[in-house]
Amino acid sequence: MEKPQEMKHFEGKDPSRERTIVKTSVIGIVANVFLAAFKAIIGMLTHSIAIVLDAVNNISDAGSSLITIVGTKLAGREPDKKHPFGYGRIEYLSAMIISVIVLYAGITSLVESVKQIIHPETPAYTTVSLIIVAVAVVVKILLGRYVKAVGVRVKSDSLVNSGEDATLDSIISASTLVAAVIYLVFHVSLEAWLGAIISLVIIKSGIEMLRDTISQILGERNDVELAKAIKRTVVGFPDVQGAYDLVLNNYGPDDWNGSIHIEVPDTYSANDLDLLLRRIQVAVYAEHHVILTAIGVYSVNTKDREVMEMQQQVRDIVFAHEHVTQLHGFYLMKEEKTMRFDIVVSFDAKDRRAVYNQVMADVQKAFPAYSFQVALDTDFSEE
Repeated sequence: MEKPQEMKHFEGKDPSRERTIVKTSVIGIVANVFLAAFKAIIGMLTHSIAIVLDAVNNISDAGSSLITIVGTKLAGREPDKKHPFGYGRIEYLSAMIISVIVLYAGITSLVESVKQIIHPETPAYTTVSLIIVAVAVVVKILLGRYVKAVGVRVKSDSLVNSGEDATLDSIISASTLVAAVIYLVFHVSLEAWLGAIISLVIIKSGIEMLRDTISQILGERNDVELAKAIKRTVVGFPDVQGAYDLVLNNYGPDDWNGSIHIEVPDTYSANDLDLLLRRIQVAVYAEHHVILTAIGVYSVNTKDREVMEMQQQVRDIVFAHEHVTQLHGFYLMKEEKTMRFDIVVSFDAKDRRAVYNQVMADVQKAFPAYSFQVALDTDFSEE
């Protein structure tokens, strides 16, 4: 047999990803600091609460970018004895902090807008101030698109959140322009009310960012498309008759490890099996950047035609029940009168245990002389 390729750098970090995130964040910091300075000056000169709040929001964006840099640097630390899976999840914590900053900025803006509604001030716009605000709108639109696009490409939730926040900022700046035009044309000041509406939009965005980040920290189900791709790779190997029970653990963006079970013929020797498992691990890591830390093995009957016919009978009985999505790991020992297999019952079932019990009752009725070792299993990538 061909000698399998060696697995190298299983725990290596991509240095280009970290450099890209830091570079993008630095660009965000510089742009936001300059925008904040211009808007603060304009806001104070024109007595515009909306523009002043917009400047404060730009400062919070610069702080978000700084947090992204710190989080990325900390997340890039090498694994150690205390944290053998590395520090990649720190990026989720930094994304959560950014979400909290956005939420705080929205609440603060709402409070200031309400104060302005109660005690209004008359704005005094100039042509220069409006031109600067218009330029800021264009800059924030371009910055938001750029930062979010980079975040999606390198799988950085912190950058994605920062990019979305910058897009919101461009809407805020555009709104202040609209309010200024309305005031100049109709002499009606809507700034405070506009500020309140904008604040509610920011609060909503902050809550959504925080919810998504907390969901990732808690642990979400397997990425469905990634799980399908891994299973396709695994069953592409000769004699692998099925791939099941894939569990993926995420230890940071693009940092996965997991385990899987495969079905192979009962004619496999220990040496053949060892070689197959190593090849699967290499292929999955090379194609999907996922480390399979464990591969369990189900032995499949291939020597006895009668046993194979009985397996088909069991499958017909099991899949006659609604919500049963999988049967795997089937193996029958005729002399011991024992069958073992796993069944997966969908989460759509109102009572998964009740479905399992009914399946077992029907199988036992069809094969009364046999004892069973049947596990109620879970598909962690179920759609």
